[in-house]
Amino acid sequence: MAFVCTRAKELHASIVTLLHKVELERSFVTSVWYRRKFKTSASQKDILRWNESFSQLLRNKEGRCTFHTFLQSEFSEENLEFWEACEEYKCTRSEKSLPIKAQGIFQKFLKIGAPKEVNIDHQTRDLTYQQMSHPSKSCFDVAQEQARILMEKDSYPRFLKSTVYKELLRQSSLRTVKLCLTRGES
Repeated sequence: MAFVCTRAKELHASIVTLLHKVELERSFVTSVWYRRKFKTSASQKDILRWNESFSQLLRNKEGRCTFHTFLQSEFSEENLEFWEACEEYKCTRSEKSLPIKAQGIFQKFLKIGAPKEVNIDHQTRDLTYQQMSHPSKSCFDVAQEQARILMEKDSYPRFLKSTVYKELLRQSSLRTVKLCLTRGES
């Protein structure tokens, strides 16, 4: 009997927690901050394309911006910021500035205890550190790919299921309908 009571209490606590999360998400979506932060000029076609693949989302600047804002709401934006820093690093024109930029990226994202430390395995961290002795444009490739895979497998599915993404789809559908009505299309 004691087991049944304990299990019932645990179940009740789980349900209360779930209901609280649903209420928080509902109030979050209706908040002024949310409506300001998650406005996008992306077309419905673009927003639908973000659902096709994570690569499609990363290729689209509006998609990355929206995904970043979603990640901020989960306090997990460091992987995307690291990925973007690596992309910018690869575009560095001056070979002389590579060591300074590489050091900055390592200090900000890869060093143990870094302000925006990304979750990569220690072998990748060590390999990247070794490659920084002679930085090339590809010295962060393995770490960047690891961060990308983590986002694709973890954050991206949550983003697609989130109220944020669903609301953007709804808003873009409304914009499309309004455009069709103002143009007299059906």
